[in-house]
Amino acid sequence: MTYRYLEHMTDAFIEVTGTTLEEAFENAGIATVDTILDIKSVDEKTKKKIEISADELDSLLYTWLEEIIILTITEGFAVRRFSVQIRKNSKYFLKAGIVGEEIDFDKHHFKLEIKAPTYHLMEIKEEKPVVMRFLLDL
Repeated sequence: MTYRYLEHMTDAFIEVTGTTLEEAFENAGIATVDTILDIKSVDEKTKKKIEISADELDSLLYTWLEEIIILTITEGFAVRRFSVQIRKNSKYFLKAGIVGEEIDFDKHHFKLEIKAPTYHLMEIKEEKPVVMRFLLDL
């Protein structure tokens, strides 16, 4: 499994792994969407792109999770698959191709609404494998 839920009293505390930083970010996206709805029920009908940047890696993860939550909850788009590229110059830049479809609450089995990601308990270990932990405020 590329992600798992860790114990937390009130929020979704998630640990993801990946062989690369990009794969860990893809898995963080999958875990976030799957917290909101049943990602396995999403078909790959529409392609979109996300581009973000941040000064620090933890800020990049926060912004990434925030973008996914906005895309899902506010814009009503359910993502099935992510393809992430990250590069670093003076800042971190993330470019992602995403594939999914418009949300259908009957089909996608809505689970939980996420208010926002948080920096609380956030960890990123750039080892082999890359391990990231983050908390989603429900």
